[in-house]
Amino acid sequence: MSQIVRHDPSPILSRAVEYNGMVFVAGLTADDYSLDIKGQTAQVLAKIDKYLAAAGTNKSRLLSALIYVSEMSNKEAMNEVWTAWIDKANLPARACVQAQLGSSKTLVEIVVTAAK
Repeated sequence: MSQIVRHDPSPILSRAVEYNGMVFVAGLTADDYSLDIKGQTAQVLAKIDKYLAAAGTNKSRLLSALIYVSEMSNKEAMNEVWTAWIDKANLPARACVQAQLGSSKTLVEIVVTAAK
């Protein structure tokens, strides 16, 4: 049986979970809510890089991404940061939806799944 590895567990979730060659990264948000959508997106993507590296993988192994934005009017600016960050030779399946996020200052939240 494959071992389950949990990264940064809290009372309600683990920030990332490894199982059977897969890495599931929880919905991540920025730490600095004073930033605009580009700044928050950059912070979230840096966190994704950190959790993927801790699990022994990277963004070139992303399989899927689900991006939540608080306002669709922010999607184009978020996409500018996403496009600069993503491995263009290995694009994941992706969805972007508008959602009411955990705080009125949270502009973006991103969930990803990657192969190891």
